Amino acid sequence: MSALRLSGPVLVGPQQQLDGAWVVGGRLTFDAPSGPVDGEIEGWVLPGLVDAHCHVGLAAGGAVDEATAQRQAETDRDAGTLLIRDAGSPADTRWMDERDDLPVIVRAGQHIARSKRYIRNFGYEVEPDALVAAVRFQAARGDGWVKLVGDWIDRAVGDLAPCWPADALHAAIAAAHEAGARVTAHCFGEDCLPDLLAAGIDCIEHATGLSDETRAVAAARGVPIVPTLVNIGTFPRIAAQAGEKFPVYAAHMRALFARRYAGVAQAHEAGVPIFVGTDAGGSLPHGLVAQEVGELVCAGLTPVQALDAATWAARAWLGRAGLEEGAQADLVVYPEDPRADVRVLAAPRAVVLRGRAF
Repeated sequence: MSALRLSGPVLVGPQQQLDGAWVVGGRLTFDAPSGPVDGEIEGWVLPGLVDAHCHVGLAAGGAVDEATAQRQAETDRDAGTLLIRDAGSPADTRWMDERDDLPVIVRAGQHIARSKRYIRNFGYEVEPDALVAAVRFQAARGDGWVKLVGDWIDRAVGDLAPCWPADALHAAIAAAHEAGARVTAHCFGEDCLPDLLAAGIDCIEHATGLSDETRAVAAARGVPIVPTLVNIGTFPRIAAQAGEKFPVYAAHMRALFARRYAGVAQAHEAGVPIFVGTDAGGSLPHGLVAQEVGELVCAGLTPVQALDAATWAARAWLGRAGLEEGAQADLVVYPEDPRADVRVLAAPRAVVLRGRAF
């Protein structure tokens, strides 16, 4: 059986590196093979990057066809993203599991949204009395995750407002846990967070509304956040579009944008786990993982901490292997050490997915 030689530092952990490795039969090994070596890639080796908030099969108008979904996944792959937590999509992308040239996807089913309180054609829309049934249905469609829309603009209020009453959240999250699924929630504002945390939420998306109190609860319970700072960068545009009709909402979105970096830094200092997610799909293009890692550095994480949020720690959180003996060879090779400068992530030298080099 032929082998591929990886010559260069293999970063098996944030501060742990080995001198080289091989890919044999699609698997990673640190023992030199006895058979022929077909090729060699030189450089700094990282586990395949993780985008923990991505929407494959989704565009601005809703679900896309298979050809478009494939292009989205290929764009992520070529940027080094080899493991995706798909945080809600109306498209069925299970067919991708049969493809050895596309990233591994961990699905959350379709966003569960309050009726007429989310983006048209995105969500599985229900009222609170049907939330438990919706959670059970989406848990069966997902890969151990369910996604709730925790807040959205309430046009009657003119601002962000929680989508679900507390009792519905408690019952729904309990139902997901009974089904073996974790629950995450879209949360832009402040007001939805106390009820979600009290109900046992497992992750918070965006998390721009964390306060001292909710941050402390998230830290104490180990509830991670996925800040999606690239997406938060669109808040001023959203505010400008909404400003004339909903001035309170527009001002709120601008304020959330203004404190985005401070919010991530405070969460990190408090001990809240942080993972990289781009929110690609919908209105954002795919392939933004390097940009999102850079945004975490802008928010005050060190380069190593930001890398950890997209590699070693993120894979462990999702229950997937990194650079381990016998693991599926999903890795990215860079010309320089990304721990010194995360901008290196924007130009991988090679991407190896299931042992195949791209």
